[in-house]
Amino acid sequence: MNEAGKSSWLKSLKDAPAKWRRRSRTERMLLLEASVLLGAARLGVLILPFRWLAKSLGQHMKETDESIQPGDLHLARMIGWAVRSGANYTPWESVCLPQAVAAKWMIKRRSIPGTLYLGVMKDETKPEKLAAHAWVKCGQVILTGAKGHRQYTVVSTFS
Repeated sequence: MNEAGKSSWLKSLKDAPAKWRRRSRTERMLLLEASVLLGAARLGVLILPFRWLAKSLGQHMKETDESIQPGDLHLARMIGWAVRSGANYTPWESVCLPQAVAAKWMIKRRSIPGTLYLGVMKDETKPEKLAAHAWVKCGQVILTGAKGHRQYTVVSTFS
């Protein structure tokens, strides 16, 4: 993490207690769960062969139906918020893949249908390399990794 990143992270950490007090009990519990799962997902991405991690994500090359119950969609949106917010406060790097894995685990635990997508595109700065991205979609709503996901070609899905 560079100096600007450390400074930004420390400032957000300083503001955290006031933000925490404004949250409902449900939001607090989701944030705690998301933070723990972001750490587990990051560790899993770093040390496990992906095929082992993939087994925890659901059926490979399957997508869920886009229809979803309104109550499930509301909870899924809250999970997406918790994962994205929690990622801002982790002292480790919580980029798109750990966020997507954590969100998928959280919705799967609640039996909410959703799909984790893995995509690639040519890196604009180095055309000989590929850039990768991961996102989770529940119904028609993207919970994590929405920014720029349309630029990527989907190479794998888990539902």
